[in-house]
Amino acid sequence: MATKDKVISAGTGRRKTACARVTLVEGDGKWTVNRQPLEEYITSEALRDYLKQPIAIAGFDASKVDVIVFAKGGGCSGQAGAIRHGLARALVEADANLRAALKKAGCMTRDSRMKERKKPGQPGARKRFQFSKR
Repeated sequence: MATKDKVISAGTGRRKTACARVTLVEGDGKWTVNRQPLEEYITSEALRDYLKQPIAIAGFDASKVDVIVFAKGGGCSGQAGAIRHGLARALVEADANLRAALKKAGCMTRDSRMKERKKPGQPGARKRFQFSKR
């Protein structure tokens, strides 16, 4: 993380098994995820729009801040959800008045849905082996 830049706020977001640390720093609107540009790290346009939702809802001027993200665990969509959650938390830390709007839009809620574990004696979480009466 850049130490010479002024940190505005930071937030941690989680989704499935992914975890993301989001930091807002004074800058010119650059997004970096794991030291790569956002477009390079998350190639899906839909996921990029999804993780930028809190900024659109808050009406925050994204051209005045750099967003630095360290994401780990999970996959592409899980990390995008974690970044969205962390970004919403960072925005609320920067300006507490944004909390109501972000909470109403569902950005402040951690999506707790996780993959169900496989049970012993079964091929999957819910699937059963075929029943044979005889």
